[in-house]
Amino acid sequence: MSKERARRRAERTAVLEKEKAVRARRVARRSFVTKATRSLKPRFGRDGRIYHRSLRQRIGIVAVTVIALVAIWSLIPELALRIILTAIIVLAVPALVVVVLGRRAS
Repeated sequence: MSKERARRRAERTAVLEKEKAVRARRVARRSFVTKATRSLKPRFGRDGRIYHRSLRQRIGIVAVTVIALVAIWSLIPELALRIILTAIIVLAVPALVVVVLGRRAS
């Protein structure tokens, strides 16, 4: 009788160990997937932006852009050239901001 109980207990513990191993693998896989997805997502600040610029920097970016646009529209007589230069400025300003000020997250 005691041998029978010991055999059943051994079977139960073997089944429990298998279930525990399966659970541990699932948890490890889930944590790996969670870490991987977190590392791929960009980290946003409190206001929802990834990279932050100070108020002074943002004002400077807008001021330089507006001064360049005013200069183009007041000094260049041809309308087609004005439109082309305005499009170039609109497309180039974000790249220039990144090159000059960097992509730091503060």
